Amino acid sequence: MLFNSPEFVLLAGFTFLLYYLRFFRNLQVHILTAASLVFYGWSSIELLSLLLICIFINGTLSWYVCHYPDHPRRKLWVTTGVVLNLGILFFFKYGPLAGKAILRLDDGIGAFLMSIPLPVGISFYTFHVLSMLIDVYRKNTDKTGSLLLPRNYWRSQLNQLFYIAFFPQLVAGPIVKAHEFLPQIRTKYFRDIPFEMAFRNIVLGYFLKMVLADNLGEFTSYLSYPALASQTGSQLLLLLLAYSCQIFADFAGYSLIAIGLCRLYGYTLPSNFNFPYISASFAEFWRRWHISLSTWLRDYLYVPLGGNRKGPVRTYINLMIVMLLGGFWHGAALSYMVWGAYHGGLLALERFLGTYIRLPRHAVIRFFQMLLVFGLVTLGWLLFKLPNFSEVIAFGKAVFSNGFYWADFRQVNTFYILLYSLPVLLWHVHYLVRDSGLYLRVRRFEYIVYGLLLFGILLLRGYPGEFIYFQF
Repeated sequence: MLFNSPEFVLLAGFTFLLYYLRFFRNLQVHILTAASLVFYGWSSIELLSLLLICIFINGTLSWYVCHYPDHPRRKLWVTTGVVLNLGILFFFKYGPLAGKAILRLDDGIGAFLMSIPLPVGISFYTFHVLSMLIDVYRKNTDKTGSLLLPRNYWRSQLNQLFYIAFFPQLVAGPIVKAHEFLPQIRTKYFRDIPFEMAFRNIVLGYFLKMVLADNLGEFTSYLSYPALASQTGSQLLLLLLAYSCQIFADFAGYSLIAIGLCRLYGYTLPSNFNFPYISASFAEFWRRWHISLSTWLRDYLYVPLGGNRKGPVRTYINLMIVMLLGGFWHGAALSYMVWGAYHGGLLALERFLGTYIRLPRHAVIRFFQMLLVFGLVTLGWLLFKLPNFSEVIAFGKAVFSNGFYWADFRQVNTFYILLYSLPVLLWHVHYLVRDSGLYLRVRRFEYIVYGLLLFGILLLRGYPGEFIYFQF
């Protein structure tokens, strides 16, 4: 079920009405959990069964780990859970890749592995259950010092089912850690809803997705093989810029909708994007892009590996390991691993050069740094758009061999690409000037902007498509 479908609007609205009725106040978690299961099982009841089995097994392991802190098998329980979850993730997500490799050796096994369906959101909910296991093992507590899971086993199972299956963040995040979410489970009241904040997030999110990302998606469909071979070099670079704006608008839009919906139900999710395209370094980019993933990898992988505490060489190795695994997490294709290695290499190189070069703080220097980072990040998105590495090579050949023509920039398609890309760039510019006197004066009229966003959602939306990160 898509956020931009009529079925979802009905589900979310009906759930909201039931949720705040006084008669159902003690059943709020049950109502949201039931709605979440309907949301996920709408297209495939079989994949819903897999989700429920994973949650039940992990819920049981987490409960024992939480309430038997001195048990000699406690570490074994956690290890079993981690291996099991990663095994399920690898089977469903990377089984088809293995099937291609062994197809020549055994047609039957290869064909079976290639036919394995990819459960929507499996990468995201796997990280949620891993967070739950690790957090209770580390004996993380809420702000009052209480354990994360209640003593009652079935109540604990319900809380964990709700945490993992909560529909706004189930299939594409933001990834919220167990010790951040579980303490929020308590009775919610209609009077406490931050309506203005929820409205802003939801409207902006739908505008980014339905108006910008969906319209840009119609043009970036030409950024595929073999269609790209007939495009000029200038057209291909313009399409790549459009895809960079599309993937931001698509994923940031989803995250904002999810955050806004959660606020309506009384829950807070972490921010997932913080104007990433104004980054002047690659380290800064990863502090601003898909923040919930980068912090998850930092807390549960980079820091346990030693982080930057064991010397520069080990730091570079840790960066490469984390980014390679981050790329591999996105998909079972060589291009995703190359993308991870690409960003890992950029982070390591930047850190290395930073020990020898100290650029002066100046607005002009920062501007060119921003252009460099944006250009290289945009180039990297090509590996997302073209998962087959041979197609990436074909793109490079076409750019350099098909020529550059100024006439390409006078075409109608160019006008519309720039029209739907410009709001993404202006959104980042607004962040840069947010403290200026002129902006503070103009901000009084931002309600007009949100009115225009609603107008765009109603009249300018593109052809509806799935969110890009659903495939991960």
